[in-house]
Amino acid sequence: MQMGQRGRRVVVLEHNQQVGRKILISGGGRCNFTNRVVKAEHFLSENPHFAKSALARYPPLEFVKLVEKHGIAWHEKTLGQLFCDGSAAQIVAMLEAECAAAGVKIVTGHRVASVEQDGEFVVGEYRAPVLVVATGGLSIPKMGATGLAFDLARQFGLRVVAPRPALVPFEWPGWGDISGVAMECIAKVGKRTFRERMLFTHRGVSGPAILQISSYWKPGETLELNLAPGRDVAAELIRRKRERVMVRTALVGIVPNRLAERLVPGGELLAEWTDKDCRKLGETVQRFMVAPVGTEGYEKAEVTAGGVDTAELSSTTMEAKKVPGLFFIGEAVDVTGWLGGYNFQWAWASGHAAGTA
Repeated sequence: MQMGQRGRRVVVLEHNQQVGRKILISGGGRCNFTNRVVKAEHFLSENPHFAKSALARYPPLEFVKLVEKHGIAWHEKTLGQLFCDGSAAQIVAMLEAECAAAGVKIVTGHRVASVEQDGEFVVGEYRAPVLVVATGGLSIPKMGATGLAFDLARQFGLRVVAPRPALVPFEWPGWGDISGVAMECIAKVGKRTFRERMLFTHRGVSGPAILQISSYWKPGETLELNLAPGRDVAAELIRRKRERVMVRTALVGIVPNRLAERLVPGGELLAEWTDKDCRKLGETVQRFMVAPVGTEGYEKAEVTAGGVDTAELSSTTMEAKKVPGLFFIGEAVDVTGWLGGYNFQWAWASGHAAGTA
């Protein structure tokens, strides 16, 4: 779009039969198209400073202006997340309209078998002095995701940071009996914490807090969850010992009923518990340990972490330093955002950086 507006002849080769399929399913079909506040600290990368240039030159307000130009109503949800009031299809239609206005040709159903270079880049019947790789990562293969970007980077001698699923649920067997139980929590791995909702599933744990922390998790690590943030569970239990209530009943006011039944399956009276017993249960609730056996993989991952090494690219233009005319943008690059519109903003900003170059 940006290139077309600058008078360049542009063709977009889309291997799906429909453009923007990931946009259409995002945000529950309403597209969390950006976040009100976007900083480099909201992204993972081997170079935490790489994203600053592109993000500074195309901040969220610029995309909001585009959305409003097309009369798309939007609203802000928690933590600065911006969504369409209507459908994600409005964002796809907006981008298609902008491309059409800029004379950009979009070819759908075009499978790229190979890319050659003989002074220009050759992709099937198309030749051009500039090639922008915007093919995303490996997440959600049923939507057509492939590792093409990484294959092309390696083909042209660029290093690729090992890809891995990110923003992904964890597999943790043994708790499927309370599937559907949800609550606010603080999820922690190392020094990184996120306070949002979580969900027990048939396969393990999910929800925003879990997806966020998954990007920082490494195989073999244990998650620490505070299932009652902002409370002192042990003190509350000790304070209620004078009441003739069961331990489980006292706990139900702190965590959901089915989780309380799982943690305290018996019918013991709280009055019969020692302060030490109360403190032990309080620690169980507020330092609930989860040892995932793995993640649910690229099939359920919202994004792919890792990607083309930022050391190989210009942070100003996204152009490969070793290969003039070759650009990588969006999820293909080793820049991975938090949940909440950050990955879309990186796609818009990195695309704008390449387009203006």
